[in-house]
Amino acid sequence: MKCVLITGVNSYVGNSFVEWVQQYPQKIQVDKISLRDDSWKDMDFSTYDSILHVAGIAHRKETKKNKLLYYKVNRDLTEQIAYKAKSEGVKQFIFLSSMSVYGMTTGIINENTIPSPNSWYGDSKLQAEEKINKLKSEVFKVAILRPPMIYGKGCPGNYQLLRKVALISPVFPKIRNRRSMIHMDNLSIYMNNLINSCHQGLYFPQNKLYVNTSNLVKEIANANGKDTKLVKNLESSIRYMELNVVRKVFGSLIYDTALNENDKIQEDLFDFKESIIFTEENK
Repeated sequence: MKCVLITGVNSYVGNSFVEWVQQYPQKIQVDKISLRDDSWKDMDFSTYDSILHVAGIAHRKETKKNKLLYYKVNRDLTEQIAYKAKSEGVKQFIFLSSMSVYGMTTGIINENTIPSPNSWYGDSKLQAEEKINKLKSEVFKVAILRPPMIYGKGCPGNYQLLRKVALISPVFPKIRNRRSMIHMDNLSIYMNNLINSCHQGLYFPQNKLYVNTSNLVKEIANANGKDTKLVKNLESSIRYMELNVVRKVFGSLIYDTALNENDKIQEDLFDFKESIIFTEENK
């Protein structure tokens, strides 16, 4: 049985992974710790095979006042946790980074795409990656995940925005776009396989198929017993809007599937339609 320590008691990804793992208690034992004070420094990490570091700052408006906090939490704290883990004999450190390290709202990300973050969130995550990569060795494996948009039951972020639209609007623009996304349970499977294999490297977990925003809204509506009509002639007006959230929602941003070709741990539990039904179930 693998023993895993998850950092961050209020993390959506961490808590969702714990719920998923509880279905298979004979395979993985998980504990969680808070990093809000320094009590973690006195904890013994040596009993754990892997550290799943998901604690961090995200989904908040960036201001001059919180800039330093992004780097203190997302970069410096990550390095400190990784250093302690290595010093105490932990075999694997898994870091939840982000697609935001690329600083892109549209386009295709492939093996030649150079990260160029345009936010403190993305930059602090990228700097954290660089710090912990210096610690990796034959006996201390460092695995970095750069997931795209994560969705699932209770998820934060743009999914909730689209869900609100799906539940109140009878029409929605028919957009020809593609987005890399990953359902939380698919991400849980991914992290479970990564822990069991004790692999290291840079990973780009995503659903096997890209998601179209218009179809996403329609499926959310259908799962809630509503019928949203997709209208073609609204597309051109939306594409020229300058709002950043609109570009994020309606633009195309994908990971090239070639990034996953040699990925031995990729495995999807749900197809897209099933994932929306499950996400909206018992809302």
